[in-house]
Amino acid sequence: MIYGYARVSTEAQDLAYQLERLRKAGCECVFHEKRSGKNTTDRPELHRLLVTLKAGDTLLATVGDRVARDPLDMLLILNTVRNAGATLRLLDEAFVDTFSETDDLIAYVYGWAARQHRLKILYNTAAGRERAKQRGVKFGRPRKLGPKEREMVAARRAKGEPCGRIARAFGVSESTIHRIT
Repeated sequence: MIYGYARVSTEAQDLAYQLERLRKAGCECVFHEKRSGKNTTDRPELHRLLVTLKAGDTLLATVGDRVARDPLDMLLILNTVRNAGATLRLLDEAFVDTFSETDDLIAYVYGWAARQHRLKILYNTAAGRERAKQRGVKFGRPRKLGPKEREMVAARRAKGEPCGRIARAFGVSESTIHRIT
C-alpha cells in the first residue's frame, strides 16, 4: 500500500497542495497533521502511520522537512520504515530513497540541512523581534487600562476606596486593581 504523510506547522497554513500531490502520486491513504516539525515526539499522525507500515508498503512525502527537521529524527524514521519492510520516498527529493545504499548518509545530511534552516528561521525571528522592540513595538496582550484610567484607579485607591468597587467600576478584576499603585 502507498501511504502519504503531509504536515504544516500551524493551523493557519494549508495542507491542500501537499495532499493533492500525494494523491496524484498514487497514495491510497494520507496521514496529515498541523503540528510543528521541531521534533517528532508530538506528532500523533506520524506515529500512527509508522506503526501502520508493513512489508512492501511505501511512505511518500513531498519533501523531507515535512517528515523530520532533525537529522537524528530522520535516521530513526528511516530505520522504523526499513524495519517494517517498507520504503520511504520524497517526491521533490528523489535522492532520498530507502532503496539506495547511501540513504542513511543522504538522509542525515538532508536532516542536518533542515535543522540548520530551522535554526536560521529562529535566529531571524528573534532578530526581527529585537529590532521591533528597539523601534518601540509592544508585544503581548495590551493593558486592560490605559494611562489615564490607571491614574484614576491610583487616585481612588489613595482615597481608600475598596478595590472590589473600583474593579467593578472599570470592568476589570480585583487583581488588576491591586497591581496598580
